[in-house]
Amino acid sequence: MTKKSLFVFLAALALAALALVGQTDMVLRIMKSGELAVIAVPDFRGAGEAQQYMSIFNATLFQDLQDSGYFRMAPKSMYPLQVPQRGQDWRPPAGSPPRSQGPWLTDWSNPPVNATYVPIGYTGAQNGQMVLYGWFYNVTQPDLTNAQVFNKTYLAPLNEEGARKLAHDYAADILSRLGVQTLAGSKIYFTSTRGGGKEIWSMDHDGANQKQITRLGSTTSFASVSPDGLRLAFTTFARGNPSIMVYSLETMRQLPFYNQRASLNATPSFTPDGKQLIFSSTAAGGAAQLYMCNVDGGGLKRVTFSNAIDIEPKFNPKNTREMVFVSGRGGPPQVYKMNVDGTDVTRLTSGEGDAVNPSWHPDGQIVAFSWTRGFAPGNYNLFIMDVATKEITQLTHGAGRNENPSWAPDGRHLVFSSNRSGSTQIWTMLANGTQVRQLTTQGRNENPVWSK
Repeated sequence: MTKKSLFVFLAALALAALALVGQTDMVLRIMKSGELAVIAVPDFRGAGEAQQYMSIFNATLFQDLQDSGYFRMAPKSMYPLQVPQRGQDWRPPAGSPPRSQGPWLTDWSNPPVNATYVPIGYTGAQNGQMVLYGWFYNVTQPDLTNAQVFNKTYLAPLNEEGARKLAHDYAADILSRLGVQTLAGSKIYFTSTRGGGKEIWSMDHDGANQKQITRLGSTTSFASVSPDGLRLAFTTFARGNPSIMVYSLETMRQLPFYNQRASLNATPSFTPDGKQLIFSSTAAGGAAQLYMCNVDGGGLKRVTFSNAIDIEPKFNPKNTREMVFVSGRGGPPQVYKMNVDGTDVTRLTSGEGDAVNPSWHPDGQIVAFSWTRGFAPGNYNLFIMDVATKEITQLTHGAGRNENPSWAPDGRHLVFSSNRSGSTQIWTMLANGTQVRQLTTQGRNENPVWSK
């Protein structure tokens, strides 16, 4: 298979269907839906050298809490004029009738703010480091003893990166205390053309710290990260035919991997234990089929035996015997499910259009994918499916070409590529299709995968 035909096939694997009205039970289950708690996030101030980094800190803290999907953000225009910076700044009303003595909990819990939670604090510079003194309150409680959720001090380098780290760490603690999984520390790997050619890059969950990983001077894409986050496998044309490479994410160096003699070895994916890879190959001649091997390429075993292209295999993270993949065995590419030994092959999608790019939800019950469902080329959208019931929900509607969804570790967010802004870029959104956010702007960026 030529470079052009492989990527035409993979690009042609895309998306769309009739939108369901409202949110389905599946989406509500993912979002653990209920009435969102209101949080007010006043701007923190910094002392001395720390003040110059506060705009970055405040924007990052607000964004982390908003993007979590667990809060409704109280408009800052409704905030009280007196904003406490420390726990000691709270002053309960006194007298009869009670009169305000300074900032108090009810200033935030009562209209017009109507908040349940409020973080407060300030930063300073100390011995060349940036220090954050943070408090977090449930302002609906009657007194400070019950209202204070925690008070903690944080340290980070005195620079922009340090300011972001303080905000991420503080937001992570807030979410953790409320039983919410944070995305801080997770990484998104993707393909970018910004440096010439196509190379693998990485970035933080919010788009910060975008860094180039590979420098092969060729077309390199379709990254997969091992469950422990230590290895990166991908497809590259650096050796001529598409082949697989594996990198250490600790040293950023290439690890040994034996590619079978074939016109194509591509779309690798790690098994849930990280000890093997499954990928698509023409090692037997004819159409590309699925094979499994050890992480060094040894111990090769063929998995599928169809007369059509089988590609994009992904293991169920909760069931090591089950996988999904894309196959053209019934006509246009569709999403299929089967056992690891190649038995019990079941088509999940209807057979209409092109259905591709499957990605398992962390709970192993839901798959996100891209689908055209018979629409004209270009009308690609993202869908999710409950594998047991085959219930389908459309997440994107009429916003360009949307492809390659990948679930975040929290199971509530998706990263994907879209040309809705005019060029193909990386975006994230909640699994109900809201809070869509663009993460990249330079070059063409595609094929993202979210890793812990």
